[in-house]
Amino acid sequence: MAKWSEFMEAARGAALEAGRMLRSGMDEAREVSYKGVVDLVTNFDHQAQELIFNRLASAFPGHGFLAEEGLSRAEQGEFRWVFDPLDGTTNFAHRFPVFTVSIALEHRGRIILGVVYDPMRDEIFQAVEGDGAFLNGRGIRVSAVDDLNRGLLATGFPYDLRESPVNNIAHFNNFLTRAQAIRRCGSAAMDLCYVACGRFDGFWELKLKPWDHAAGVLIVREAGGRVSDFEGRGFEISSQESLASNGLIHQAMIRVLSLGKKRESGGEKE
Repeated sequence: MAKWSEFMEAARGAALEAGRMLRSGMDEAREVSYKGVVDLVTNFDHQAQELIFNRLASAFPGHGFLAEEGLSRAEQGEFRWVFDPLDGTTNFAHRFPVFTVSIALEHRGRIILGVVYDPMRDEIFQAVEGDGAFLNGRGIRVSAVDDLNRGLLATGFPYDLRESPVNNIAHFNNFLTRAQAIRRCGSAAMDLCYVACGRFDGFWELKLKPWDHAAGVLIVREAGGRVSDFEGRGFEISSQESLASNGLIHQAMIRVLSLGKKRESGGEKE
């Protein structure tokens, strides 16, 4: 069986190669199609996905795969790669230079390795379970902010924002007056990595897919942060609620999220 170092080397290589292809394609013409009212995909999503799949599948032929653009292959053994070839497609389609390549490796249902590459800043975040988190080879830790009022938070909104009442707007409004500020980057993987290295103090989002946060969640945990659902319960990559923080403001964020849950469910208002 391949060693962890071989897994990491392959994941890093695939992420770097795909990211550089995306970076070089920023100014090229791109084909855009829509999977929903606002949910789009470009030809570069497909090209990056094919590149990553081919690299990893050739290196580890018995592994399974799960990725955003319709890729699902059952594993023959205990390993499955979960990746997003272009996290931040809307940004990329508009030539807004904020997007990432996110690759995670799952072993018996547990994420054990994560790589997130930001090609526009040439920043690569990585973690192996039990071995810490790193940015360009340097160890990283979450922030020491212990007051939500002084916290810089990040979030995003689901693609069914216009149709579903469970759309994060109530949560967003509640945090606006309880945190120092909120940023909306358009890449959940980047948001999570920024929590891991202390640029953000907390992050929450609804209805993410496994490939959106699989790598980032491990990187946050290995950097000393905490990840849960909106009620503080255990987190799985299939969870519909994603809450990550430096750990110090986690309970405060849970309290604010409980207010938004009442509003979005049509129940008691604050």
